[in-house]
Amino acid sequence: MKRWYGKFFGLIAGWLLFRHPAGGLLGLLIGHAFDADWFKSARDNPYGVLQVSSDASDAEVERAYRRLISQYHPDRLAGAAPQLQRQAEEKAREINTAYDRIKTLRKT
Repeated sequence: MKRWYGKFFGLIAGWLLFRHPAGGLLGLLIGHAFDADWFKSARDNPYGVLQVSSDASDAEVERAYRRLISQYHPDRLAGAAPQLQRQAEEKAREINTAYDRIKTLRKT
C-alpha cells in the first residue's frame, strides 16, 4: 500500500509556513518525495541490492544471492588490479549484508 500521509502533512505544513497556496504545493511535493522514498539510499533496500522484488520467494532470493556472490567474490579476481579487488570486496560485503538482512526480515 502506498503511503499518503507525507503528502497530506507536507501540504498543511507548507501552507502554514509560507501562508500561501504555493507553499502548500511545495510542501505537497516534498511530502510526495518522502512517500516515494526519494531520499532513501539503495542500501536501505536489500531486495534492490539482490535485484529481486520484495515478494520474491526464498528460492529466488537464494538464487540471486548465489549468482551475484559468485560474480563479485574477491577470490575470483585474485590476479586483478588492487582497485578492482577492493571494489569486488565492497560489492560482496554489500551483497552479504543484504542477504543477511532479508533472512532476518523473513524470520520475524
